[in-house]
Amino acid sequence: MNGATITAILDLGNLILASVNVIISFSLFVYILTHNFRSPVARAFCALMAFVTVVYIVDVGLAEVETLDAAGVWLPMQWIGIAFVPAAYYHFSDALLRTTGSISRKRRMGVFMGYLSGGIFLGLVVFTNLVIGDATQNGHIFHLLPGPLFWVFTLYYVSISVIGWLNITQAKRRCLTSTSRRRMSYLMLAFVAPSIGVFPYLLVPTMVRAFSPNVIAFLNLVGNVGIALMTIVIGYIVAYQGVLLPDRVIKHNLIHYLLRGPLMAIAIIVIMLTIPRVENILGLPRDMIMIASVAGAMVTFQVLINIAKPAIDRITYRQDRKEIQWIQTLEQHLLTTTDLEQLLENTLIAMCDLLRVPSGFVVTMQNSVLSIRVFCGLREAANDFLARISLPDLLDQLDDSCRGESIGNSDFVLADGYWLLPLRNKQDEAIVGILGLRALASQPRFSEEDLEAVQGLVRRAEFALEDMRLQQQVFAILQGLGSELDEIQAWRSTPQYVGSDAHQHLDANPARSPEFEQMVKDALSQLWGGPKLTTSPLLNMRIVQSRLPQCDNVPAKAVRAVLQEAIDRLKPDGRRSMTAAEWIVYNILDLKFIQGQRIRDIVQRLAMSESDFYRKQRVAIGQVAETLMQMERSTEVEIAGSKAATDTVQDQA
Repeated sequence: MNGATITAILDLGNLILASVNVIISFSLFVYILTHNFRSPVARAFCALMAFVTVVYIVDVGLAEVETLDAAGVWLPMQWIGIAFVPAAYYHFSDALLRTTGSISRKRRMGVFMGYLSGGIFLGLVVFTNLVIGDATQNGHIFHLLPGPLFWVFTLYYVSISVIGWLNITQAKRRCLTSTSRRRMSYLMLAFVAPSIGVFPYLLVPTMVRAFSPNVIAFLNLVGNVGIALMTIVIGYIVAYQGVLLPDRVIKHNLIHYLLRGPLMAIAIIVIMLTIPRVENILGLPRDMIMIASVAGAMVTFQVLINIAKPAIDRITYRQDRKEIQWIQTLEQHLLTTTDLEQLLENTLIAMCDLLRVPSGFVVTMQNSVLSIRVFCGLREAANDFLARISLPDLLDQLDDSCRGESIGNSDFVLADGYWLLPLRNKQDEAIVGILGLRALASQPRFSEEDLEAVQGLVRRAEFALEDMRLQQQVFAILQGLGSELDEIQAWRSTPQYVGSDAHQHLDANPARSPEFEQMVKDALSQLWGGPKLTTSPLLNMRIVQSRLPQCDNVPAKAVRAVLQEAIDRLKPDGRRSMTAAEWIVYNILDLKFIQGQRIRDIVQRLAMSESDFYRKQRVAIGQVAETLMQMERSTEVEIAGSKAATDTVQDQA
């Protein structure tokens, strides 16, 4: 292999890698800008990537320059990035150090002075020959000659870069958690590569004189590879800064963004640069071959990523593989309300066709009243039926229906011109809905085959309603956990550092815990005795501690007394009603936790479905938790006032 071939290979490699660095820098700039711009570290990183991108864009342009005059135009443009890279590095390191709680007005002033110095050097480059001189050529390499003040810029560049590296070292020492220290260690190693790669080392005459153009090109090739890898490492770490998402989600999003964005762009660039620059290839124009290759690469790349996705996810989620697999398939398992209503509607239509009845409906109980879920025929007829019917009487009539293993003609209950069948929950046989069919006679006389088919359709409707209830509970739980998960993730995303109040979020008072509502629910579930009451974290509440003398210093009694008081505060004024909306919360708390009645009996007394009960129960527990927090705040104010009064008396004494 002769020297000309080696030179051509090195030039092509440097052109490809310069293009790769442009793509990576710009892609990370866009990703961080759109995903994490609120973080000061992310904003500083965006500034750094913007200047690095400018440097490598000029490198790509220089690869196609053939004359010294053209190089003299491009090379000074590179200084738009070079002049400001040191300031951006220092800005980035200061932002990292500030995340650990180290605030310095001198460093903030240093960031401003750094950008001001960069602007001054850029002005000297554009309007004078003090920093750089004219363009020259050494073999196939174009570079600028150093000016009389180039050594000043070199000293400034190296000094600021070293100070930035020392800032990151200090940030690492201040971190307490192993994760934050590990990420800072990665930054310390990756921080050096872009700084060395961007520095205009070709301005130093000894570099050009000491090495041949091929050696310089090879060193540039190796440097470009390192810069590409280290830039990805820095971007990967910055992606975690201040983002209120689980680490696995950030990692998953960034990896798939790099695969589907920058990596695909790199593949296309490689194809475009490596296709021979000849007029015809295999008898076809070069442009035709290039278009076909690029289109085929884009489609193939997407297919390969989809095929490799399970393997990528296994690598990304090594420790939580089974849980992540279940989360990913959850969307396929869950049915929307519309999906389930369509299933109910199809079931109702099939039953009407089977029994040759003109109309029918399925109703469920919401907020202690019946509401139509689906209907077949005229809706007005179903509405009229609901307007005339009494829900408590109807539930009493249906209480003994459909309790056997099979459905018979006697299970159909005639009410106001409709044959009714209860739809039951299979766990405790509570009525969750009612299926109504227009009555053709006072008593149905269906054949055994028809009744067997009816039984299958009724079971399908019951399963649909049960799934609807369960999914409503899942959605309610997820909605309720939303704010708590955000707060937990905010704690996870806050680095713990030396000199900070590292335990500020670990207050012993459970009222400040994101799991407070669950603690209340556990204590209520064993209100009259059990480990969830006797060992409840609620024992650490000040209001519970203040009630101990009144409860014979028995902690369980104190917790029970506080919970009962919180429930009593939720009791509305006036005469008690089992169906009035304003009494629902108190009735659930009293019947379920104070009296300890069964859910089946409670839903019948309150004239609501079981799904409504569970939803209202969660609301009720939430209101108890809110009442307890209000009581706790009042107690804290009283304690603080008492302490202040005591201190005043002692001072006067």
